[in-house]
Amino acid sequence: MHDAEAHVHSHDEHRRSHHSEKLKTDLITRLNRIEGQIRGIKGMIEKDTYCDHVLNQISAVQAALNSVGKLLLAGHMRSCVVERIQEGDLEVIDELLTTVNKLLK
Repeated sequence: MHDAEAHVHSHDEHRRSHHSEKLKTDLITRLNRIEGQIRGIKGMIEKDTYCDHVLNQISAVQAALNSVGKLLLAGHMRSCVVERIQEGDLEVIDELLTTVNKLLK
């Protein structure tokens, strides 16, 4: 790890999100639902459910997780990213691009 990378990572460890309680509640509710869906998929596997049905449930979970990611990304851009740009911290743009590339894989 380069010194600059070490600095960024150690600095980011102290950063915290500051999303509204409404957004946090929405994200937690969605993640709880996804957690339940994952448990359901495990149960389907244990019961030897027909593969196509399991795959359809996996697809539904992936779509739900993508939806959570989009919500979180929008909140991040509206708050954290804007704030860091206003502070003159343009490194956030590269960080954001890296994150978006990971989400789009």
